[in-house]
Amino acid sequence: MLVTLVWLAGRYEASQVQDKLERDTGEAVSDIRAALNRNVQLLLALQSAHGQRDDWDREAHALLREHPEWVRIEWRDAALAPVAVADSPFRRPAFERMGRLHAQADVALACAGARRMSGPGYSGSYFLPQVDGLGIEVMELCLPHMTHGRLSGYVVATYSLGDVLATLVGPQLRRSQEVSFTEADGTRLALHGVPRRGRRVFTAQQLLDLPGNTIVLRIDSWHGAPDLFPNVLTALVTAMSIALVVVLFVLGKDMRLRLRAEQDLAEALAFRKAMEDSLVTGLRARDLQGRITYVNPAFCQMVGFAPEELMGHSNPAPYWPPELVDEYSKRQEIRLAGHQAPPREGYESVFMRKDGSRFPVLIIEAPLINAQGTQTGWMSAFLDISEQRRVEELSRASQERLQATARLATVGEMASLLSHELNQPLAAISSYATGSINLLKAHAASAAGSPAIADIEVAMRRIAEQAGRAGKVIKSVHDFVRRSDKDREPVAPQHLLEAIMPLVSLQARELGVRVQVRARAGLPPVLCDRTMVEQVLLNLARNAMQAMGEAGVAAPALVFDVRPAPSGDSGPGDRLEFTVSDVGPGIPDEVKARLFTPFFTTKPEGMGLGLSLCRTVVEQHGGSLAFEPNRPRGTIFRFTLPQSPVPVAALAA
Repeated sequence: MLVTLVWLAGRYEASQVQDKLERDTGEAVSDIRAALNRNVQLLLALQSAHGQRDDWDREAHALLREHPEWVRIEWRDAALAPVAVADSPFRRPAFERMGRLHAQADVALACAGARRMSGPGYSGSYFLPQVDGLGIEVMELCLPHMTHGRLSGYVVATYSLGDVLATLVGPQLRRSQEVSFTEADGTRLALHGVPRRGRRVFTAQQLLDLPGNTIVLRIDSWHGAPDLFPNVLTALVTAMSIALVVVLFVLGKDMRLRLRAEQDLAEALAFRKAMEDSLVTGLRARDLQGRITYVNPAFCQMVGFAPEELMGHSNPAPYWPPELVDEYSKRQEIRLAGHQAPPREGYESVFMRKDGSRFPVLIIEAPLINAQGTQTGWMSAFLDISEQRRVEELSRASQERLQATARLATVGEMASLLSHELNQPLAAISSYATGSINLLKAHAASAAGSPAIADIEVAMRRIAEQAGRAGKVIKSVHDFVRRSDKDREPVAPQHLLEAIMPLVSLQARELGVRVQVRARAGLPPVLCDRTMVEQVLLNLARNAMQAMGEAGVAAPALVFDVRPAPSGDSGPGDRLEFTVSDVGPGIPDEVKARLFTPFFTTKPEGMGLGLSLCRTVVEQHGGSLAFEPNRPRGTIFRFTLPQSPVPVAALAA
């Protein structure tokens, strides 16, 4: 009953505060509506009395000084075009940042409603950003001006909703309450009043119905919380009851705290015990006399003794090897005397299991400090490093085997590269030698200086050139395997193509392939390893001719082309692009992804190193090797090489 009485008294005072707030809200709405009507009369008088634009400007500025709620007054003609404009002197021009055109739709809507009702028309409110980075909520008022029964223009006044609350609402309401305009969904448009003070909030809302627009006036009272105790008797009884309830609450709280502390302690002990039991690291505690006071299950499992067999033991410990008892005893005496602190990184030792087997351990020891900061003993952690020692031995053996395997792999790679790269020059040497023998047999009876002898001389010269080329290939591949930098030289593109033409022409005649070279005169030289780049061109040409020969192309053709690289590759004018084009069957989709993979080949006798080596050589020169379809059929391989700073004339000299 006491609680009910206090509650009813509080409800009564709350209802009184709410009723007063509702009355204040109604009065505020009436004050705003009356002030807006007076402003309408002033604007009608302004529009009716003006004669010249200067008179209108003077009267409009006088009205703006008297009414801070207006931020702008405009005189517009019948087509809503501005005739004269006056801005409030209390602020910077409201439309300085956004301009007036963005609100033209609101003005047109308000004036359309005013013309339809033959009276004032209001627009909906909208947010107007300001130059200082803030903004204001405004609405438009439009008054049509009739002359001899015909529409002659409009007066448009822009209201600031915040200033409407600040000037048109009575100061007694704003002194202790917060007044705001809101939309129907509760969104605040403008706010004015004192900041929040107190816990309870009383709110009242009323509609402000204007021609063309309806907004909600809301008043929040922060200071109007009712008194908790309506009278002294109720206050006294309530205070005694509250004191009794507080005592009961304190006792209950203390009991809950005790139960929670006991539960937390039990959980902490259980958690610590679970952690100790789940550790793979052995733990051992000793007092200042060296007696064992605690061991965890991991330590017992490590040495093979039960906790009862270890607790209370001092020197010698049952897990010490007999041959090391004297050494361990001296070390423990020094440790217990405090003459030598254990190393922080730990030290290695040897323990003995119950079955007599030995195993290495890593011991990490530290002083055991109690809650008062006093040392009560020593705490040790043990790690069985038997497996670690076994893994280290295996790792050493594996490392030695890996080093031997790496050396063998390097030798194998070098041998594979040499066999692949020397195949072509050696084949050429063999072909020239065979041709020379045939010529000698056919012209054995001819005299010296005959055409046959001249041909043999050319053939033997070619054999010498190819032998020299084989030596260069061996040296280049050797440098490539050693990853050593080779001195590069400026070479004319035509010389690179001329060097490989004898070998290309020889295979082209066998396969019936037509070879065409497109290298215009005047191209700058390239800076490259001549032997390796010639081998790249030769490999690409040989692959193209073999592909066309295996596919049985009717009119096989091979085209070499050299031109300046496009500007999108590596910068305009500093690289040359070499292309090798064929009209073969092209590259299947399943082969494209693995085309440059080492040891991948589609030929029964191939090794899969040619294109991989070509790409490596080109990339070492700072370029890239790519391919694309040749329309209507065939494939184009292209790569770039850097230009040499040495001009063509200097190279020729």
